[in-house]
Amino acid sequence: MSTLDPRGTDLGRDLDATVRARRELGDDYDSVLVDSFLEKVEQRIGDAVDRRVRRRLAEQDMAAARGTRRPKPADSWAERYGFALITLVLAIPLSAIAAAFAGLSGMVVTWVGIVGVNAVQAVRLNPELLPGRNRPTTDD
Repeated sequence: MSTLDPRGTDLGRDLDATVRARRELGDDYDSVLVDSFLEKVEQRIGDAVDRRVRRRLAEQDMAAARGTRRPKPADSWAERYGFALITLVLAIPLSAIAAAFAGLSGMVVTWVGIVGVNAVQAVRLNPELLPGRNRPTTDD
């Protein structure tokens, strides 16, 4: 039997048995047979959902026990690198304006500000970058 053949599964065998029983019993038992088969399908779906929920809870418990956490949606690529890219793009006109009005000292102040803003963002996303600070272990 191929992997797509439903008769290879318990549910497929139940369906075959239901169809055979319908042929033997006749049309009078259609609703009873269909209801019985649907109860088995619902039970299988419920069991699968229960297994997935238990697996997910176990993964969360394991992560909490290890002191790790899943990244929050805010910890996406865009949040991590997009901010840096935007500040670097904005650095070009800011550098030109600072150089035009204040010369080299204006450019130095501009770039200190750009580096400072990016450093604060990096520490906000990764608190472990500062000595003595750890990332929180609980999901918010």
